[in-house]
Amino acid sequence: MNSIYIVNFYIKLIFNLYDNKLRAFIMGYKIETKEQFTELWTNIYNTEGKPDWSHILPYYDDHIYFRDTIQEIRGMKEFKAMTERLVERSNDLEMKIVNILMEGTIIFFEWEMTLSFKKYPNSKLFGSSRLTLNEEGKIIEQRDYYDLWGDIIDNIPFLAQKYRNFIKKKFG
Repeated sequence: MNSIYIVNFYIKLIFNLYDNKLRAFIMGYKIETKEQFTELWTNIYNTEGKPDWSHILPYYDDHIYFRDTIQEIRGMKEFKAMTERLVERSNDLEMKIVNILMEGTIIFFEWEMTLSFKKYPNSKLFGSSRLTLNEEGKIIEQRDYYDLWGDIIDNIPFLAQKYRNFIKKKFG
């Protein structure tokens, strides 16, 4: 009984001393809590401007299905290429998770993203994402929801009000 207590003590001590990368290596790449996911996701975008997906890609299933307002992607090869395009196109990118819920295998979170493109002014996008985890705790599906054009045009002074008036008149 004492040896089990000592082993458990040292295992907890080791896990408290090392970051998520070591935990993921020891335990496998598995998302188990919204706090763990928040830390993983936040670290993508808080790397001195350029996003870095390398630490979170192992948490995605090889058969990932991704969809947003622009594209629909299937498979890790295409998903990784999309993340590389995002890095290449942006000078600076920041993301803040505003709210997050996790229920079973579904993670739903609201976010604010600030983008700085090479030729255009900074833009703030507001959106949400729904992730589905598979039985191994990896992300098998990601669906992002946001108003790409409205949020970007809102940051262009001579177009913002005209665009919003048009949208309100036609759809409001």
